[in-house]
Amino acid sequence: MTTKDNETGENLERLNANLTRVEELSKRLVAAMTQRDPANATLSGPGPDLMAKATQSYMHEMMHNPARIFEQQVEYWGKSVKHFIEAQQVLAHGKLEAPEDDTPDDRRFANPLWKTHPYFNYIKQQYMLNAQAIRSAVGDLEDLDQTERKRLEYFSTQIIDMLAPTNFLGTNPDALERAVATDGESLVKGLENLVSDLEANRGEMLVRLSDENAFKLGENIATTPGQVVYRNRMLELIQFAPATEQVHAIPLVIFPPWINKYYILDLKEQNSLIKWLTEQGYTLFVVSWVNPDATYRDVGIEDYIEDGYLAAFREIKQITGQKQVNAVGYCIGGSTLAMVLSLLKQRGDASVKSATFFTTLTDFSDQGEFTPFLQDDFIDGIEKEVVEQGYLRSFILSRTFSFLRSNDLIYGPAIRSYMLGETPPAFDLLYWNGDSTNLPGRMAMEYLRGLCQRNEFADGGIDLMGTRLQSEDVDLPVCFIACETDHIAAWKASYRGAQKLGSKDRTFIVSQSGHIAGIINPPSKKKYGHYTNTDMSLPPEDWMAGATFTEGSWWPRWDTWLSKRSGKKVPAREPGDSTHPVLCPAPGTYVRRAENP
Repeated sequence: MTTKDNETGENLERLNANLTRVEELSKRLVAAMTQRDPANATLSGPGPDLMAKATQSYMHEMMHNPARIFEQQVEYWGKSVKHFIEAQQVLAHGKLEAPEDDTPDDRRFANPLWKTHPYFNYIKQQYMLNAQAIRSAVGDLEDLDQTERKRLEYFSTQIIDMLAPTNFLGTNPDALERAVATDGESLVKGLENLVSDLEANRGEMLVRLSDENAFKLGENIATTPGQVVYRNRMLELIQFAPATEQVHAIPLVIFPPWINKYYILDLKEQNSLIKWLTEQGYTLFVVSWVNPDATYRDVGIEDYIEDGYLAAFREIKQITGQKQVNAVGYCIGGSTLAMVLSLLKQRGDASVKSATFFTTLTDFSDQGEFTPFLQDDFIDGIEKEVVEQGYLRSFILSRTFSFLRSNDLIYGPAIRSYMLGETPPAFDLLYWNGDSTNLPGRMAMEYLRGLCQRNEFADGGIDLMGTRLQSEDVDLPVCFIACETDHIAAWKASYRGAQKLGSKDRTFIVSQSGHIAGIINPPSKKKYGHYTNTDMSLPPEDWMAGATFTEGSWWPRWDTWLSKRSGKKVPAREPGDSTHPVLCPAPGTYVRRAENP
């Protein structure tokens, strides 16, 4: 038998083995899909009203300004035909190469074949022509209000991103080259990854962003020493072990968003804000919220206030013997903290000495990139969902946030995992991002209707806890940390909310980078700088124009601000006391629950 015969035999064996694996995976795929319990259909796209308005606007333009429509079409047709002729001319000269390519750089098309190979180059250039034609058509529509325009731009961009040639095997040179080089093994591994993701998410196609086997809570992530010293139906209160012999007398408590797990603040030692704060001499408490299920159907914002914030303040004061605490709220945790401060003001309760807000909105008048999801058709769909399920399932939130960055969080990872057959990276931040939580039905609707849609807290007040809570009631010292490229809580919107508070002692800091990286920005990395300006009477644009930029993390600046409001130094406190025995080590039990039983 010749060497060639041996190679042929080996290839045939690999092919048969792969076909067997594909058959087994196909059965698992079908089984996974049968478990699917999809979200309400109205959450998958815009309502018919938006499409009707867009069509009406287009027809109005056609009737009143047909020359403009024809000009757009002729330009698109002309560019498409011109590109076709150029490609044909190159091939007519007997050269297997692409015509001149002056399309803008796009990391999706990094493979050299997109520029040199006539087939792939032709597809890429036609895709970019089509994408520009769609953007121009949407951009030129008139008779649309700002909200309708934002929504139409968002959904048209989703179509453009979805139809990129990189998303399809037959037009993705990276995937085809990998398949040939591995005798199809990459495609089989990709199918395995797809089936595993479907099985892990009950039939929902949510691409895994991180290698989940690479991390284990309490071992190589969320490792700062601490103890759970209090637990109720809403939270576990973690007191972290002191890292200094003396600590500030006034304790510090952090309220993370209950949309996510708290350990974003304690990913690993090098970037743990929790560890860093203990090293600066603070007695630190952090709330770990419960992950609700259908039994939490009727839990609302009032429950988070009463059994969350107020309970935490009460227990911390008992444990430390202090009359006041300093509080931090992150994202929705900060929005609710502001409402709690209004409530305490009205009750004459001075339990909180100062408040810090990380990427927090207290004024929701500017919905930013969330505009497409905060209109009645989408919110009505969520309401139907929570009425049926009792809670807003975590995958709906994950999917919504991911579509705001679809190329980075959906299509790119899907290509690497499903087409190239790669194992997701061992990335702590992406691991946390995939460890999402549910929201109680009532709370979700109160937040979306009362705060996001009607902006009640900043505009007249929101009725909770038997009173009307208003942003101007908040008059204690506050420090806001916003992030320059935050697409969830835009810094300008956060700034406008800070301006409306009643506080005379206000500090506002803008960190470089986004919603997470701008906050998890340890001084040791010397990566992102920050902006400061003491004049908060200015419009946001003028505030930034006059701001001072400082290299490096904002953490030390905040420590200086916070330490002045944290009292004298006292001997370090170990977690718990005689009335608060240690319940279990950090990170606790609530953070480990994928879904509360």
